[in-house]
Amino acid sequence: MIMRPEAILMDMDDTIIAFEHGVDVDACWFQACGIHLKSDDRGNIPALVSAIKTQAKWYWSDSQRHREGRMDLTAARTRIIDAALQKLSFLNSYSSSVSRAIAQDYGLVRNEAIYLYEDAIETIQHIRTIGIKLALLTNGTSSEQRHKIERFNLEPLFDHIFIEQEVGIGKPDPRAYENVLKRLGVEEPHAAWMVGDNYEWEITAPQKIGIRGVWINHNRPLLDSNPDIAPYQSITTLSELRKLLL
Repeated sequence: MIMRPEAILMDMDDTIIAFEHGVDVDACWFQACGIHLKSDDRGNIPALVSAIKTQAKWYWSDSQRHREGRMDLTAARTRIIDAALQKLSFLNSYSSSVSRAIAQDYGLVRNEAIYLYEDAIETIQHIRTIGIKLALLTNGTSSEQRHKIERFNLEPLFDHIFIEQEVGIGKPDPRAYENVLKRLGVEEPHAAWMVGDNYEWEITAPQKIGIRGVWINHNRPLLDSNPDIAPYQSITTLSELRKLLL
């Protein structure tokens, strides 16, 4: 039997807002690169985008690089683009200023492409009406995350909002979740759910301290590195959360 939680800690990117899943990231890269590559080099954009994606996968795979990179996305993306350009002999004459310009324009194009998932707001409003405490817990910088929160008018939906840069700690640090529980007045971790798409941040880490993780699984297999840590519940969209709270 599923026990209704006292509080829900909710992720934002790819949980409430389509950020990676549902956004055509390749198209964003193609557009940004097309602005800054010389006309003679534009036929090489597919190769550059492929190299950027390969470099980005490596860069974001390390937890320390990830932590540092998400505190300055433009700088991180500039390093990624620099490395990709250097690996392509037919494009390695471009300077870091071009890499930074591509990174900046990619950020602008990407931010325009994000959108709210269908029924996300209605689901959060429903959770509020049935008396469950709500907190938004998101990693990243204040400027990046506050922009999304304001754009989609999310702040009135939550009792508290916790942004990594503002509080000084982020997922998967256990203190990030414990801080939220304290602010919400939740004494027992198992009385709270953490809802989100990142398996390490929303399932593995919170469940280690007793919070029940509800995984939004965007058609991904369970991570082989976490065979002993299964989600409390698994759903495919945030709107399915309502069924768990009947």
